[in-house]
Amino acid sequence: MSKHPGYHPGASPGDRKDHARATTHFGFRRVREADKASLVRDVFDSVAPNYDLMNDLMSLGIHRLWKSAMMDWLGPRLGMTLLDVGGGTGDIAFRFLERGGGSVTVVDVNQDMLAHGRARAVDRGIADSITWITGDAEDLPIADTATDAYTTAFCLRNVTRIERALAEARRVLKPGGRFLCLEFSRVALPVLDKLYDAWSFKVLPELGARVADDREAYQYLAESIRQFPAQDAFAKMIAKAGLGQIKVRNLSGGIAALHSAWRI
Repeated sequence: MSKHPGYHPGASPGDRKDHARATTHFGFRRVREADKASLVRDVFDSVAPNYDLMNDLMSLGIHRLWKSAMMDWLGPRLGMTLLDVGGGTGDIAFRFLERGGGSVTVVDVNQDMLAHGRARAVDRGIADSITWITGDAEDLPIADTATDAYTTAFCLRNVTRIERALAEARRVLKPGGRFLCLEFSRVALPVLDKLYDAWSFKVLPELGARVADDREAYQYLAESIRQFPAQDAFAKMIAKAGLGQIKVRNLSGGIAALHSAWRI
C-alpha cells in the first residue's frame, strides 16, 4: 500500500518546519495547516448526531435530490466497487447499494460520523455490505488502483490540502475508474446568490444555535462553502491531479455542483 509523498512524520526537519509555519483557512479565519484537521474534526464531532438535519438546513432539503443525481451520473452496476470518502453517515453508500452497485468502502476521518453510519446500516440490515475505515482523504489507507469509482460528497471543502486529496483519488482509482465530487459551489443566478448568502450567514447559524445548540459549527460550515474553489477553478485542480474527461453539472442554480472525471 503506497502513501502519498507529501508531508508525513518521517519528513525532513525542513519539511516539518514548513508544515508548522504554513497557514490555511478555517472558514474565514486563518489557522496553521497543522491545526486545521483537528478543528474540522471538532466541528463534525459536534454535528455528527444532527448531520442529516445539518444537510437539510444547509440545502433546504434538496441534498437528497443532489445525491440521487450523483448516483444517476455514476450508474452503479453489479460488481462495481466504490470508495466513498468523507461519507461516514452512509448516505452515498446506501444509495449505491440500492442502485445495484457492488461492494462499498467508506473512509471518514471522524469516528463519530462512522459510528452513526454503522448504526444506520444495522437498522437497514446491510451492516455486512459496507466496510468502514477511519482515514484521511489526504492519505487514504487504501491500496493503489483498488477501486472502480471514487465518490465524495460535502467533504473536500473541509480538507487542508485539496490538491493532495485529489492526488489520492487518482492513486486509488483503477485505470478507467470514475471520480465524482458533490460539493456546495458558486451560485450562478444573480438573485439566487443574494438569497442564498442571506440564508447561509443570517438564518443558518441561528438555526444551528436553536436546533443543534451549536452556532459556531454552522457558521464555519457556511463560511467553508465560500472558501471552496468555484466550479471552473476546481475543474482545473482536478485536471492538475491527473484526471481527465472532466465535466461539471450545476445543481439548483449552482448552489451545489457535481464534478466528474476519469483516470485515463
